[in-house]
Amino acid sequence: MGAELLHFFAERAWVQGRWASGVRMAVGDDGLWREIAIDTPPLPGARRLQGAVLPGLVNAHSHAFQRAMAGLTERGGAAQDDFWQWRDRMYSAALRIAPQQLEAIAAFLYAELLRAGYTQVCEFHYLHNDVDGRPYADALEMSRALLRAAARTGIGLTLLPTLYMRSGFGAPGLRDDQRRFASTPDGVLRIAEAVMREGAPGRVRAGVALHSLRAVPEGALREVAAAATQARLPVHIHIAEQVQEVDDCLAHHGSRPIEWLLAHAQPDARWNLVHATHTLPAELAGLKAAGASIVICPSTEANLGDGVFELPGWLVQGGRWSIGSDSHVTRSWQEELRLLEYSQRFARRARNVAARAAGQEASAAVLFEGALQGGTAAAGLPLAGLAVGQRADFMVLDGQAPALAGVPMDHLLDALVFSSPETPPATVFVAGREVAAAQPQLRDDFIRAMRALWGG
Repeated sequence: MGAELLHFFAERAWVQGRWASGVRMAVGDDGLWREIAIDTPPLPGARRLQGAVLPGLVNAHSHAFQRAMAGLTERGGAAQDDFWQWRDRMYSAALRIAPQQLEAIAAFLYAELLRAGYTQVCEFHYLHNDVDGRPYADALEMSRALLRAAARTGIGLTLLPTLYMRSGFGAPGLRDDQRRFASTPDGVLRIAEAVMREGAPGRVRAGVALHSLRAVPEGALREVAAAATQARLPVHIHIAEQVQEVDDCLAHHGSRPIEWLLAHAQPDARWNLVHATHTLPAELAGLKAAGASIVICPSTEANLGDGVFELPGWLVQGGRWSIGSDSHVTRSWQEELRLLEYSQRFARRARNVAARAAGQEASAAVLFEGALQGGTAAAGLPLAGLAVGQRADFMVLDGQAPALAGVPMDHLLDALVFSSPETPPATVFVAGREVAAAQPQLRDDFIRAMRALWGG
């Protein structure tokens, strides 16, 4: 065998949307798959993987600093407690975090994501400025903290410097408690350019994010979108997450958020609309025609009381989508997919909603394959599974896990998604290289950051 190839062999692996047997895999020195062959014997010297193999997944929406809030916003007391009250608590956390604390929080989070089987994370990054709102001497100060965190753990990173210019539709600027988010089109594009120049090729990618229609004026949105088109960067935007956001957009623009975006921004296959919780059938049809993707964040959408995404309507149209863990109240793709399906079952009082909408047999397969295929558009990298030319990211399942005990192979993915307790993979590989399962120093650094932020 050629010295430049790294060879693996799996008795079972997920290939092209199904379980395959006798899977021979070869990785080039660029970290991409060079060969995937099924029903074949292993080559001499190939590493035999001790468990069934699944492709790694993209976590398509992350606010890493919010990992420091997980479990700390779950007490009520106000007459009303919804997204907008949670947002005020989030702002108070954002105003505390120094660059070294952001690195510690993000590194701990990224290690958790890796252990779960996420191998790339899309970081929707708007924490740009110092705590007083003034720009750092190095405009990439906070961005570099995230880049270092990714390098320490081995996860792939798509950094999305985020444009955030005003507090709401028609507002003249930001609130004081949003001062760390202040940015300009030129500023976010310069960050993206620097990340593309300095990041590890094949692992680190830049895109751009527009925080939301309420936070970005039309002219600035057009400027950043045009530059992203020229540079072929992925574009992400929060949209239609809350009913109030839809109502405010109607009051200001005379149209709903997705309706306005389709009419004025010409989204295409590089666009990723985060949440899109409140949609109409015509809006989904317009997004499908444009080739845009939707990023669904079930655990955060549940935690914040956002609502339930119209998954059946999107699946019937063959729309592309991915998953993200957003505020990181969970760091498990299994829980995200389970919540995505169960929320539909709650709303419709029916079972296997995803499977029926997609015209297939197994909801777990529909959900996993959807999240897998949508990840490439979100990340801007070839991350669509075990196929030649895709990055060699995969996880090896733990055959001794209680939730998988005695489960026939054909139902393994069903049990992985819908049976508890949670079943993390035994090992995870990024670009053909195994990543460290445990790094005690990251936990120690995270605890120090949490104590500095919250005491105790």
